[in-house]
Amino acid sequence: MVGYRLFRKDRQGRQGGGIALYVNDQLECMELHLGMDEELTESLWVRIKGRAGAGHIIVGVCYRSPDQGDGADEALYRQIGAASRSQALVLMGDFNHPDICRRDNAAERKQSMKFLECVRDNFLLQVIEEPTRRGAMLDLILTNKEGLVGNVKLKGSLGCSDHEMVEFRILRAVRRVRSKLTTLDFRRADFGLFRDLLGRVPWDKALEGRGAQDSWLIFTSSKLRSYASQQRGSQANPPRGPHG
Repeated sequence: MVGYRLFRKDRQGRQGGGIALYVNDQLECMELHLGMDEELTESLWVRIKGRAGAGHIIVGVCYRSPDQGDGADEALYRQIGAASRSQALVLMGDFNHPDICRRDNAAERKQSMKFLECVRDNFLLQVIEEPTRRGAMLDLILTNKEGLVGNVKLKGSLGCSDHEMVEFRILRAVRRVRSKLTTLDFRRADFGLFRDLLGRVPWDKALEGRGAQDSWLIFTSSKLRSYASQQRGSQANPPRGPHG
């Protein structure tokens, strides 16, 4: 997808499946490998660099199959525990625990109770309040910081999926990729000399047979740069509001 960087983890041993995360390519980010039985889980973790003094954000994506075993569950919980030690965590995914009662924060199945223990032990908040598939809340957004996630909306299903799409915003300023620009500094230029030198150039001959674009490139590269000092600096995209 143009303008976005793709992080993906394909399902092993069969065609189809897996998880993916697209991150705006103007954001500084890197994939994290938590080193805890990653081959057992369908999960990936990306750190998005925050602006100075704001701290980084870890964004996680996971899929837990309904028949996932205890070993894979424990591996996922260890990853969640490690990621939760960051200043800001947003974890989203299909956890497949339909028996959990969100109102009472209780569950019927042992595996679902283990999941609730992981959420409590890592002081995570769950921000989705409506069912995401056939009356069940399977898809969750977990965060370790109150107020980090907002504007949560269910947007209907996509294609043949029977899950609701979830739209939300991460309410934290992030650092955008800084592009190196070279600009011309005319503050110390001698414009009298500049005009005199330009008048000496046989422009008809110098630009003969060239189009507007080529002529402009010749003018800027060979003339303007000769008389104006170059000022190199960093320019980042202007700060924007929350991201999601």
